[in-house]
Amino acid sequence: MTIRLRDMNDNEVETIQRWASSRTAEARLVERAKIIWVARKGKRGKEVAEELGLNPATVRKWLKRFNETGLAGLQDAERPGKPPRYTPEQIGEVVATALTNPSTLGLPFASWTLDRLEAYLNEVKGIPIKRTRIDDILLAEGLRWRKQETWFGERVDPEFAEKRGLSPNSTQRQSLEV
Repeated sequence: MTIRLRDMNDNEVETIQRWASSRTAEARLVERAKIIWVARKGKRGKEVAEELGLNPATVRKWLKRFNETGLAGLQDAERPGKPPRYTPEQIGEVVATALTNPSTLGLPFASWTLDRLEAYLNEVKGIPIKRTRIDDILLAEGLRWRKQETWFGERVDPEFAEKRGLSPNSTQRQSLEV
């Protein structure tokens, strides 16, 4: 069975062209857009599959979905599966807690670690969550842990050198006597 691409409006042509040549869009979407773009040139499913190195059944599937539902048909469909484990309110609480200074909550430390967040959320907030899931949530929200400042980088205290004073010489100077 041969599936031909239906006529496309200007908006669809422009969007398909942008998606097909995108370097930042998801690879699946780029591949699907390329199928439509090549088929737009009048090629049949089998020819499109050969040109793009795809299975002909894959090409038929995406041509059919595009013909039926347009650009929306190229997006991933909702998949059945396990419902989210945490409610949006709980996720919001995780993010809000991570953004709160621990000392304002009466805690004896100045910054969060994943272990401290896990303990606080489990014990105080009553959210049974593991540290790996906390990390996933924060990364999904675009939050990253600050890199620990060490002797390789900047000092935590900008006046450290002044407070420290002169450092003793750790090695003796060598004289160049011949």
